Amino acid sequence: MVLRILAVAMAGAVALTVALVVTQDTAGAHGSTINPASRNYGCWKRWGNDFQNPNMATQDPMCWQAWQADPNAMWNWNGLYREGVAGDHQGHVPSGQLCSAGQTGGVRYAALDNPGNWQATNVSNNFNVTVHDQALHGADYFLIYVTRQGFNPLTQRLGWSNLELVKETGRYAPGAGTRETGDPVLGGVSNTIAISAPGRTGRHIVYVIWKASHSDQNYYWCSDVNFPGGGSNPTPTVTPTRTPTPTPTATPTRTPTATPTRTPVPTTPADGPRSCSATYTVTGNWSGGFQADVRVTAGSAAISGWTVTWTFASGQAVSSTWGANITSSGSSVTARNVDYNGSLGAGGSTTFGFVGSQTGSNPVPTLSCAAV
Repeated sequence: MVLRILAVAMAGAVALTVALVVTQDTAGAHGSTINPASRNYGCWKRWGNDFQNPNMATQDPMCWQAWQADPNAMWNWNGLYREGVAGDHQGHVPSGQLCSAGQTGGVRYAALDNPGNWQATNVSNNFNVTVHDQALHGADYFLIYVTRQGFNPLTQRLGWSNLELVKETGRYAPGAGTRETGDPVLGGVSNTIAISAPGRTGRHIVYVIWKASHSDQNYYWCSDVNFPGGGSNPTPTVTPTRTPTPTPTATPTRTPTATPTRTPVPTTPADGPRSCSATYTVTGNWSGGFQADVRVTAGSAAISGWTVTWTFASGQAVSSTWGANITSSGSSVTARNVDYNGSLGAGGSTTFGFVGSQTGSNPVPTLSCAAV
C-alpha cells in the first residue's frame, strides 16, 4: 500500500514537471499574425489536435516537415521573438532566416525558413493584416513588408532584399485593440491594419515585425498569401519544392512515433577534378512510410551539376520529393539537381529530400554521386 501511494505521488510530480515544461515558453511570449496566419500559428491551428497524423505529409507537407523538426515551434506559436535588437532588425536577423527570427531559440523555428508549398491565404491587393497581442503588451510600432514581384516562396528562402516595406504604424497603447472572445486560446486583443500591395500577383510572403512596448522584445512572422492574377492557391496535396541555401543550417527532425534513424552513409568521390559525395539520412519513420534527406557535397573543385543514384533493398519507393528531380526504375533511384542547386563551389553543399513508402525494414542504401 505504501509503495502504491509513493508511485501515485511520483506520477503526480512527473505530470506537474511536464506541465511546467510545456507552459514555460508560452508564459513568456505573447503574439502572432493570425490573419493571414503566420506559418507556425497556421500549422498549430490546422494540426494541433492531430499532429501525429501521417496524412499531414501529403495534405500539408510544409507543416509536416515543421512538426517533424520541432513540435515546440507550433506549440509555442506565440514565442517567435528576439530581445535586445535596439531597432537593428537586419543586423540581428540574417537573410535566409527571417521566418525563424534569425533562428531564435537555437534551431527550434528553423524549419519555418524552408521554402515550399506552405498553405497560403487568398488576398486582394488591398487587404488587412490582423495581429494578436495575447498579453496586452502594446506596440511601439508594426513594420509590414510584402515580397517584391518575381520572388518565389516555393523555391527561395526569404531575404531582406526580397522585401518592400508597405506599412509602418505608430504606437499602440497596452491593451488597445479588439478583445478576442471567439477563441479562448487567444484571449488578448487584436489589431487590424490595412495594407496596399499593388502590382503583386500569385504567391508572396507578408512579413510582419512587432516591436512590443513593454521591453526591447521584437516578434517576426512570415505569412503566405496568394494575390489574384497568378493562378489559384495551390492545393495542400501538391508536392512541395524546398530550396535549401548552398550551406543551409541543419534542422533536427523528430518523428511522430519514434526517434529518427540517422545513419549517414558517405559515398566515395568520383575520380577527376569534378567530384561529389552524398550522405543519406532517414529523418522520420511511421507505419508504412518514412522521410529522408540527402546532402550533396562538391569535391575540391566547383561543379555545375550532380546526379545521385542508389538502389533500395527492401521494397521502399519514393512518393514525393523536393530539391531534386527523382526518377525510379524498379528499385533503382536516380536524383538529379534542379536549376537552383546544381552549381556548387568547391566544398559547397546542398540538400534534397523525399517522402517514401516502406513495407518492412528500411535499411539505408549506399549512394553514388557523379558531378559535371
